[in-house]
Amino acid sequence: MLHKTAGTLPGRDEIEARYKWKLEDIYADEKYWEEDFLKIRHLSLQLAAFKGTLSQSPDKLLQCFQLCNDMLSLYEKLFVYARMRRDENNSEPKYQALTDRAMALGTEVYAAMAFIVPEIIVMDEQELLNNLEQVEGLRLYKHYINEILRQMQHVLSDKEEELLALSAEVAHAPYDIFTMFNNADIKFPAIKDENGDEAELTKGRYIKFLEARDQRVREDAFHALFKTYGAMKNTLASALGNNIKKNRFFAKVRRYESCMDAALDGDNVSTEVYDNLITTVNKNLPLLHRYLRLRKKALKLDTLHMYDLYVPMVEMPKRNIPYEEAVKMVTSGLQPLGDQYLQDLEKAFLSGWIDVFESRGKTSGAYSSGAYLTHPYVLLNYQGTVNDVFTLAHEMGHAMHSYYTNLKQPYIYSDYKIFVAEVASTLNESLLIKHLLGIESDNSEKAYLLNHYLEEFRGTLFRQTMFAEFEKTIHNIIETGGALTAQELCRIYRDLNVKYFGQEVIIDDEIDMEWARIPHFYSSFYVYKYATGISAAASLSKQITEEGALALERYIGFLGSGGSDYPINLLKKAGVDLSTPKPIEDAMKTFESILEELETLIDTL
Repeated sequence: MLHKTAGTLPGRDEIEARYKWKLEDIYADEKYWEEDFLKIRHLSLQLAAFKGTLSQSPDKLLQCFQLCNDMLSLYEKLFVYARMRRDENNSEPKYQALTDRAMALGTEVYAAMAFIVPEIIVMDEQELLNNLEQVEGLRLYKHYINEILRQMQHVLSDKEEELLALSAEVAHAPYDIFTMFNNADIKFPAIKDENGDEAELTKGRYIKFLEARDQRVREDAFHALFKTYGAMKNTLASALGNNIKKNRFFAKVRRYESCMDAALDGDNVSTEVYDNLITTVNKNLPLLHRYLRLRKKALKLDTLHMYDLYVPMVEMPKRNIPYEEAVKMVTSGLQPLGDQYLQDLEKAFLSGWIDVFESRGKTSGAYSSGAYLTHPYVLLNYQGTVNDVFTLAHEMGHAMHSYYTNLKQPYIYSDYKIFVAEVASTLNESLLIKHLLGIESDNSEKAYLLNHYLEEFRGTLFRQTMFAEFEKTIHNIIETGGALTAQELCRIYRDLNVKYFGQEVIIDDEIDMEWARIPHFYSSFYVYKYATGISAAASLSKQITEEGALALERYIGFLGSGGSDYPINLLKKAGVDLSTPKPIEDAMKTFESILEELETLIDTL
């Protein structure tokens, strides 16, 4: 038994060992962590000896790179151990302190490396390129150095770079102010839950309230949340507006044409990819409107409000799914990925990669982590719901992506970009849901699964694209000399909601303030990657199930490619060209086919 009494979380020592990850695989004894801590400091001191010498010979450059790889891979291992130990129980001071020490060491490590890129940039470019071809060890770093040279026009003089570095803390102020307000200062009122009991509204509980079957609960939560944000609308508008001004400043200083150009350049993605996404989604908004009509019909509502968009159209199945059964479901769903993938997946399930159940003090949510020198790890808080099964499939997608990358790539290319990070995880969910739909005989459960799948598209492809369009609009206003007041932000956001949701939904006034609660708007031009990710995953899962071996070979190759090329190129090799609208259009076709199936099924319930 995991719980002594109902509603009481177990301590970590009450969880069976087979349900806990084995961090001992990283450090069997923490004295080795302390030894590595000292070793990393020693390596950073060794690195300092290379400062000012990188142009002397190709061998010096190669030795510096190799030393960096050794230092960074060891530091990564040390850091993830400390952080994952802390995540087991956040109230344990020992691992709070270990994590703090690891983070402080990281500052030293990256400071020790700060001279490398500036020294490479001032080298003779042709001589550097010749050395890459002629010196065997340096050939490995060709993509890395080409990436530095590609962005060279945006690197400033040493003095200017120093000034920008010194300004970083101040530049972070808009996000810091928003974060403190959003996580520390904001307080929401209590509402009545479905039982009529008073319950405090929190950000964590908000979506749960919106999933309530009782519309009154959904409406109360919606009004309470946005009324609270609305009371601070001018402060929040100032924070977001100044974040955009910060982006404009750095884009101009680094000689980019726009904030969007600056943001997308890190992935070597053209603005055409961003614009294709918005244009194609806009063209397919009638499909979203059709889905919303079905939602209104299934919920038997005369009018559909913004607070009715999260409640499942069909009630969630009540049965509890034991973790062992979830493992079997995920394994069965991922059969199309081939025997080798399934063998590696089984090894992951049996070898202490996963921390399964919730316990006192454990970090909430789910993630995949690990380091180049370790196998991947997955943190769950498994509760036995259908959603938890999909979370398991999702996080194992991340884990296997990292596993194959680390298996195939040298350390320098082991860190794949966020642009491709959600592809493997979302593809796993896509394959799982196709499998479950294929074997499910109960129409209600089948309808729930179809609704779940459609909500993934609505929340990721449509919603994140609307966010992306909002970001583009508000940046354009600042970049063309306009001003962003709270009223203007609310107007822009409302107009987008009217366009995206059409005549099918009552656009409640409170939704005008939703921009004020989205943390991603402080990491500008980021959210579009979720939309391109789900589009790529939908396309690849379709190719794998329909084309078989050749498509699978391309996909497994993609999983092992890490950061060895630009994200657009890696996805092209896998079979998806995001430089064209086609993957987005194909994702819309998938959405339409699921919608048709649910429309037919709803009529039978």
